[in-house]
Amino acid sequence: MDVELVLDAGAELGEGPSWDPEARRLIWVDITPGVVHRFDPASGEDERFEIGQPVGAAVPTTDGRIALAVSEGFSILDTSSGRIERIAEVEPERADTMMNDGKCDPAGRFWAGTKDAKGSRPIGSLYRLGEERRPVTILTGVTVSNGLGWSPDRTTMYYIDSPTHRIEVFDFDLASGDVANRRTLVELPKDWGLPDGMTVDEEAFLWVAFWDGSAVRRFDPEGGVALTVGFPVSLVTSCAFGGGDLSDLYVTTAREGLSEADLRAQPNAGGLFRLSPGLQGFPEQAFVIG
Repeated sequence: MDVELVLDAGAELGEGPSWDPEARRLIWVDITPGVVHRFDPASGEDERFEIGQPVGAAVPTTDGRIALAVSEGFSILDTSSGRIERIAEVEPERADTMMNDGKCDPAGRFWAGTKDAKGSRPIGSLYRLGEERRPVTILTGVTVSNGLGWSPDRTTMYYIDSPTHRIEVFDFDLASGDVANRRTLVELPKDWGLPDGMTVDEEAFLWVAFWDGSAVRRFDPEGGVALTVGFPVSLVTSCAFGGGDLSDLYVTTAREGLSEADLRAQPNAGGLFRLSPGLQGFPEQAFVIG
């Protein structure tokens, strides 16, 4: 399968792609410098919004703005004015955690989790934010909260805490947003790299990016590997379906921590890539503004 570089962005820590069907743009972030990007596939233009602090995830809202999981909690960005509205703080008592990956569930609630700044201690949590704008703690004991996804029938949630090398699965209640019956879908070989961001396609298969693994893998609902797509960069971070019919898979990457020799070998590290897998993604809901 051909992998196309669509934007040689040179991102330090590109992450969190999310398709905005109204604007027909791909929203994605560069975590470390705190930049939100909005990429137009038709023109190749990439807008940048400086947030002023690290930003782990960005998703469209139902009123045309962008909801953010920033270092200190949840905020909303008005792209027309540049104004950032703080919604809620998360873990203000801790200086050693920060928000990381996030995504909206099929009812429009914004889920995002924290990670240990050192990436080694289980001191983070996973949160759910609804219209009431009060974060609800869903999981604790998380080291690096990462990939999230929901099945097309809306009964199952998938989750990745990267250092565990597992994809976990929960029963999901759409009405309440509650999860139950946590279990392991698949244990992943450590030599594949760290499982990072994920998305789900129309056939209920999972697409998972592998940090330090140079690949995105497609898993069936039972955890079997159906496809492996190699990349010309090592730090593959996340993926999301986009385009008018959701038939393009956009993949973010990073260059943070790579040596000069690594960067010479991987000149497009930190770029935004695209591939056409011959199927469609599962539409993602925007964050519902009450």
